[in-house]
Amino acid sequence: MISSQAVVSLKASLGENVQIDPFSSIHDDVIIGEGTHIHSNVTIYPGTRIGNNCEIFPGAVIGVIPQDLKFEGEYTTVEIGDNTKIRECVTIHRGTKDRMKTSIGSNCLLMTYVHIAHDCKIGDNVILASYTGLSGHVIIDDYAILEGKVAAQQFVHIGKHAFIGGASLIRKDVPPYIKAAREPLTFAGVNSVGLRRRGFTDEQVREIEDIYRVLYVQNSNVSTGISLIKSSIIDSDIRKEILSFVENSDKGIIRGII
Repeated sequence: MISSQAVVSLKASLGENVQIDPFSSIHDDVIIGEGTHIHSNVTIYPGTRIGNNCEIFPGAVIGVIPQDLKFEGEYTTVEIGDNTKIRECVTIHRGTKDRMKTSIGSNCLLMTYVHIAHDCKIGDNVILASYTGLSGHVIIDDYAILEGKVAAQQFVHIGKHAFIGGASLIRKDVPPYIKAAREPLTFAGVNSVGLRRRGFTDEQVREIEDIYRVLYVQNSNVSTGISLIKSSIIDSDIRKEILSFVENSDKGIIRGII
């Protein structure tokens, strides 16, 4: 299932039933899991590890060295989970000595022309729509969705189940379970539709709405909002998760409703 017109290094490791179409180039020290399909004109550089049953479309470039002037040739990797689709002309760069790898989880969809820079960490079931660009060291947690032409600044953290509107600029951390849009990026409500689609109960959604109502609607001060959440909302795993994200945000979280 490897085309005679593809160039595949003898030092690459391919699982069973891997398909590699014409004019793709697979370098040394590449691992591709079983059932993965590499379309034509894909380039995969050393240090890339791709899981099972992935699909990579024409023009994608994966595992190239980072665009970081501090990079000194250290051995780093790109690691991609199972069942992830990488569409046309996506670029994914290796890590640097900061995290030593760029990682993308399982069941993700990276649409056309997405760029993922060095040391990014992408969770499972994440969708990045076309022309989205992530600077280095960005973290995106499970089930987050970024619409098209979103640009994320270095070191920002996007919480799980968050939804970012198209053409947004992300300069601050985005807490879990919310929608964010406008310029500057602002809280735009709880991602209630997405949460219910993923099996969250009405009670859980109401709890999340209550927490963010206190944090973003009733208060303009994050510290005051945190204190009121702790005093007025019953402790739960969801409350712990949201407060932990907010309290541990290095860059600070996006602003509330203007």
